[in-house]
This record gives sequence, C-alpha cells and structure tokens, in this order.
Amino acid sequence: MAARLAWPLVGHPVSMFPAENLRDWRAHKVIDPQGDKIGELEAVYVDTATDQPSFATVRVGIIGRHRLVFVPLDGATVTPDAVRVRYDKKLVGEAPGIGVDGELTAADEPQVYAHYGLPYAVGAGGERRLGRR
Repeated sequence: MAARLAWPLVGHPVSMFPAENLRDWRAHKVIDPQGDKIGELEAVYVDTATDQPSFATVRVGIIGRHRLVFVPLDGATVTPDAVRVRYDKKLVGEAPGIGVDGELTAADEPQVYAHYGLPYAVGAGGERRLGRR
C-alpha cells in the first residue's frame, strides 16, 4: 500500500493524498506564510526511513540563472494553486541549493537540515536521509 500524506487544505478538513500524486504538484507555486511567492515546486524529497515527504526543491532565480533550493515540508499546506510552507521567502532563498540539473549529494544533506535548525541523523545503515520522488 502506498504511503499517504495528510496536509490540511486551507478552509477544508484534513484530506489524504496518496504519495504517488506528489509529482502532480510540480510547477505549483510555493509561497511563504505571508503569501509571497518563493518559486515553483520542482521535486519532493522523502525521508528514506519513513517514505514521508520531508523537503521540496523550489525553482528560484531569474531566467537563465535558476537554481533549486530546499525547503522543509513540515507544517506545509496545499491550496488549489500553491503549496504554502512555514518558512519565510528570504530564509528559503538563502537555503543550500543545487543546479537545475543537479543532484543533492549525501555529503550535502546535513547542510540542508542545519540551514533550518533541524536535527540531522544518518539512517540506521548509514544510508541517505533524503530520496527524490
């Protein structure tokens, strides 16, 4: 059975979304708590231990100079046209990132967590903490 994700829709009771539908959120706006657009959702990274969404990459920058930055999904809500995260646009914009064709390395994972003051622990078998969906 596929993992399920519970995020409240604004103005609606809690709904369940199958994890396999996370890709459907690609290209949706990502906004901060004040409603300011941060960028567009590019990919979702799950916690490899739980298979639950943990971070998203957000496409930021100007045409020809885009990059992907990481933002935690804890406390995020989904609206019909955007994903609202708990973190301010400026903080997200300063987050560790990768090129639009890049990949997060295992060595860079701790920096992503540290930027947001989140604890980081390597998986039980020494495996990566984040996996792209």
